[in-house]
Amino acid sequence: MAVFHDEVEIEDFQYEKDSERYSYPCLCGGNFCITKDQLMCGETVPAPSTSKKLVKC
Repeated sequence: MAVFHDEVEIEDFQYEKDSERYSYPCLCGGNFCITKDQLMCGETVPAPSTSKKLVKC
């Protein structure tokens, strides 16, 4: 079971060019780090639709 204490936007992370990772200060005094590969892992980006069909929400 995962416990979430806060939700942070990727824009709030600092990007480190040398290591190609994003970091954010943790409440414990360390840093939470994530790489670009981990960020994109499992994410599916759908292809743009070519039809002009409207979708009712």
